[in-house]
Amino acid sequence: MKKVILLTIIAALVAAFFYFDLNHLLTLNGLKNGLADFEALRAAQPLLVGGAFLLLYIVITALSLPGAAVMTLAAGALFGLLWGTVLASFASSIGATLAFLVSRHLLNNTVQQRFGDRLKAINEGVSKDGAFYLLTLRLVPVFPFFLINLVMGLTSIKTVTFYWISQVGMLAGTLVFVNAGTQLAQIESLSGILSPSLLLSFALLGAFPLIAKKLLAVIKARRVYAEYRKPKHYDRNLIVIGAGAGGLVTAYIAAAVKAKVTLIEAHKMGGDCLNYGCIPSKALIKSSKIAQQMRHASHYGLEDTEPSFSFRSVMARVHEAIRKIEPHDSIERYQDLGVEVLQGYAKLIDPWTVEIKHNSGEIQRLTSRAIVLATGAQPFVPPLPGIEETGYLTSDTMWDELAQQDHAPKRLLVLGGGPIGCELAQSFARLGSQVTQLEMAPRIMAREDKDVSAFATTSLEHDGVTVLCNHKALRCEIAGDSKRLIAEHQGEEISIEFDTLLCAVGRVARLKGYGLEDIGIETDRTIVTNDYLETLYPNIYAAGDVAGPYQFTHTAAHQAWYAAVNALFGHFKKFKVDYRVIPWTTFIDPEVARVGLNEQEAKEKGIAVEVTRYGLDDLDRAIADSAAKGFVKVLTAPGKDRILGVTIVGEHSGDLLAEFVLAMKHGLGLNKILGTIHAYPTWAEANKYAAGEWKRAHAPQNVLRWLAKYHTWRRG
Repeated sequence: MKKVILLTIIAALVAAFFYFDLNHLLTLNGLKNGLADFEALRAAQPLLVGGAFLLLYIVITALSLPGAAVMTLAAGALFGLLWGTVLASFASSIGATLAFLVSRHLLNNTVQQRFGDRLKAINEGVSKDGAFYLLTLRLVPVFPFFLINLVMGLTSIKTVTFYWISQVGMLAGTLVFVNAGTQLAQIESLSGILSPSLLLSFALLGAFPLIAKKLLAVIKARRVYAEYRKPKHYDRNLIVIGAGAGGLVTAYIAAAVKAKVTLIEAHKMGGDCLNYGCIPSKALIKSSKIAQQMRHASHYGLEDTEPSFSFRSVMARVHEAIRKIEPHDSIERYQDLGVEVLQGYAKLIDPWTVEIKHNSGEIQRLTSRAIVLATGAQPFVPPLPGIEETGYLTSDTMWDELAQQDHAPKRLLVLGGGPIGCELAQSFARLGSQVTQLEMAPRIMAREDKDVSAFATTSLEHDGVTVLCNHKALRCEIAGDSKRLIAEHQGEEISIEFDTLLCAVGRVARLKGYGLEDIGIETDRTIVTNDYLETLYPNIYAAGDVAGPYQFTHTAAHQAWYAAVNALFGHFKKFKVDYRVIPWTTFIDPEVARVGLNEQEAKEKGIAVEVTRYGLDDLDRAIADSAAKGFVKVLTAPGKDRILGVTIVGEHSGDLLAEFVLAMKHGLGLNKILGTIHAYPTWAEANKYAAGEWKRAHAPQNVLRWLAKYHTWRRG
């Protein structure tokens, strides 16, 4: 009943406001037209007019009615800079607090339930540091003040805190508007608009958000650096910790712009991608693919042949591929580029100081204006009882552990149905292992659409992999000479025997041992950064797997540009990381490549899409290569050719995807792809034919019917 009464009163006041056309008075023209009358009233009864003005301003702000900005200008015009600022400042803060309380009382539960996802960022900011977060919103008016009042009422911030932060935070903006109002009061003709004082007032209005933003950055920096003493000079412009893709590109860019940069790596240059991930796995995949093609040579008009090989030789080729690429990421190369490379373990001592424990045992400390953390990620090993006793491999350790074996593991159990697990399961099956793949989720490659997962499952099973989904690993056991894993499936325990266990259930960021916790850098699975890749300290950045949200080598290199440029030149201009178009490929056979949305993500996010599909069984080159399976699936905005996402399943999918990545990056639609000449016969024609499918579905049928009649008429 109280809520109903309050709503009734508010509705009546709002209705009266518009019924009596008060909104007309609260416009710039209305203010100018009524300025003389208002001044006469103020001169006759200053206290009454001042009180009425204060009350009206409070009511307008409390009801979130349009006109608060004009009221602030009016305060300057009527009462001058000093008293106008006092009246407007207190009236706006009191009115904002009333609007805040009304919102909290009437809307809190309903709005949180309906718009919780959209309010997530604000809720997190308030719970973490409510007062400072509100001050930021007040000082930098990105959002309308009335909206902040209403939204803050839906949070847990205290009323007293809201009031005094509003009083302080809105003061600078109020002062600028009141000052502009004092100048408006002096305008007598159109030429007065060009008066220097008025132009200065509006220039301040435009510059205020930038000034406030810089001021906030200074306040925040002083706050986080308060307990540390800043060096008077620095040994380096930039220190980069970690020589994987993110660290190498960061150091490269810094050296290219002549900064003094030090790159610190404790283990191998090139990081995970070169030594344990991208390169060795693709070399293994290629060998296994050749072996499979030999078994099925009849597909190419040849005789099927069981390949004869030494697994030791296959692994030797893998290591040879690593050795040939190593010079690209070597210490010597980066030193030639101007990067100082130190081998050892790095630890943050304070926001500017890094302690390096060299591999030789020597301890060194360096100071730097900026630091980039690019420490990468490592395989996650599930805490299964008995796993240490049975032993296990990861995508990091398997390359050395298996290098000296003449045969692939006889019975290989792969934990995990993600990209790494699928790639390795298929490769080892093709190289002679009896492979069982265990996945807890209902399907493998769960991030992809169901038809893609089904296609991948069929491909793996065709190559001999036993794919077990909905199986939860419980424990590992040793029974005599046999190793086995106990899993739960549909409420029952099943036993799976194995010789070798490969953990491929994901990777976790490397966060320990770098001193992050010692200086308070926040972590939550990854290092917490803002849109500019800054950590808690504006001079310390993170890039690559340790920063998330993607664990791809190409994304690490992409982030590295932003980390390097912001670290070295952020005092002039900072750049937000652009994650709009991020491609990725899973290198099973056939490959699965994707960029942007897929169907299940569009459904989850409530985004309307139109799906166009082209089957590769229709592509001439695919038929000629005896690889006519797979599809190109394009998601577009309904009725438009704007590309929202693409999934390609088939040979060379990762390469085919590049054209769509380019198109999405630069806003090119399917019509542009359709109008581009593609060489024949190539796999790339699939992209054009997919665009043609979309065009055919959107052919103007009415126009075509009239054209048919026209041609009939032309034939006589």
